[in-house]
Amino acid sequence: MDKINNDLKQAMKGRQSLEVSVLRMLLTALKNKKIEIIGSEEKELSSDQMLGVIKSEAKKRKDSIASYEQGGREDLANQEKSELKILEKYLPAQMGDNEIEKIVRDAAQAAGLDSMRDFGKLMGQAMSKLKNQADGEKVSAIVKRVLSGD
Repeated sequence: MDKINNDLKQAMKGRQSLEVSVLRMLLTALKNKKIEIIGSEEKELSSDQMLGVIKSEAKKRKDSIASYEQGGREDLANQEKSELKILEKYLPAQMGDNEIEKIVRDAAQAAGLDSMRDFGKLMGQAMSKLKNQADGEKVSAIVKRVLSGD
């Protein structure tokens, strides 16, 4: 949270209104989550809880981008993309498709999972190994591809 506060101060000094707006929104979301979970402002959120809030905010932006693009509102989609870029600075680096596929294939082979009926099991195993390193939608698509034999 200190990094976000420091970045907010820098953005304010640099008069970067979009970044100030996004960082204020993020700090508010983190504070709300803290109150929801802990109930007071004395304790701090764990790094996993903070990461969950940031991921949630990023997912909201991704969903909005898809909706705006589908509705032909490129101006609003571009605004959401700009906000998403700012949020992504606070998320861990994501694995590439090839790395994800290797982990999924290894997990499927180790557990003997080879049909679409095993989707839930394989998805659970893959996400536990890829925690915070891969987007769930991307992992889901790769799990489906691996189980379908592609």
